[in-house]
Amino acid sequence: MSNLARVRSSSAADPSAPAPLPLLRDGNRLAFVLLRTVFTVAPILFGLDKFTRVLTDDWERYLAPWMNDLIPGDAHTAMMIVGVVEILAGVVVALLPRFGGLLVAVWLAGIIVSLVGVGGYLDIALRDFGLLVGALALSALAFARRRS
Repeated sequence: MSNLARVRSSSAADPSAPAPLPLLRDGNRLAFVLLRTVFTVAPILFGLDKFTRVLTDDWERYLAPWMNDLIPGDAHTAMMIVGVVEILAGVVVALLPRFGGLLVAVWLAGIIVSLVGVGGYLDIALRDFGLLVGALALSALAFARRRS
């Protein structure tokens, strides 16, 4: 028996037992809150790190050379632009999760293409594909919440 089922059955048998938190009673709402939180915070932190370089001191190594040729300036300038876009994506997720989830998914697709283009980072590309699917799930949940 799951913990939630135990809580439900114990509260039904014992009216004095504490009721589960409202958020835990609605799996869709919980999933939405968790995904919205992570896709707000993570892009903002990764974007800020393009400027502070706490997580890594060489973000440029993840940029495919052919992509660097498309972006004005050198690879460092490209990473500054990437940082700004990531921060904006996190803010859009916070304010408009329906569209923010889609924006993050498209952004992650671009990162995956770059990582595959660089070579040697297929493990990170696969992780980012999982994040892309999570961003699409956030958007789907947000659209469903809007309809209901």
